[in-house]
Amino acid sequence: MNGMTGSGAPIEIYGISASNFVRAVRIVCEEKQLAYTLHQVFPHAPEVTAIHPFGKIPVMRHGDVELGESKAIATYLERTFPQAPLFPADTRGLAQMEQWFSLINTVIDRALIREYALEYVFARLEKREPNQIRIDAAVPAMQKQIELLEGAVADTGHLVGNNFTFADAILLASLAPLYHLPESAAALADAPNLRAYFTRHSERPSFVATTPDSLPS
Repeated sequence: MNGMTGSGAPIEIYGISASNFVRAVRIVCEEKQLAYTLHQVFPHAPEVTAIHPFGKIPVMRHGDVELGESKAIATYLERTFPQAPLFPADTRGLAQMEQWFSLINTVIDRALIREYALEYVFARLEKREPNQIRIDAAVPAMQKQIELLEGAVADTGHLVGNNFTFADAILLASLAPLYHLPESAAALADAPNLRAYFTRHSERPSFVATTPDSLPS
């Protein structure tokens, strides 16, 4: 990202742009109009393991601050650069946002991405056919989470209150690949509230600007 405002040292983010958690952190930077550099590296790359003890992405370096875990990075950016806030100011809203991030991080991401979508990703990378048995086994949990999210965004078109928060950033990044896969696309077709939510927020400049590039070789 060029031409955006920031302060002090440059913000450097490490991780592949196709990662939903990397994209969520980049959305935070874009929403806050922060200049940053994305270094496209896979999990467990030396630059990553130097910061994250388990080699997970994203990691961030900002001057002498080094952080792993997307929520920790987003919290740091929110407190350091309070413009265009993505964390609710009220205690209840903040707790609800934390709750949704935890649900996405521990359950929803596993059902949508780890156990379902990544089978298609790895099949493409390994130049093989997707394992349909594995996909079929993952579909019920994926459908269940889409049904949950369909109700969650029905009232306000956001996960928390009436404003776009970090919880929405990670959810958008997690939903994006599902529209390109057959079983999840069919499930989303039957979720009009969630479909309207994604259509609306996918027009945000921060979402468009973080469209994933091809994977690094």
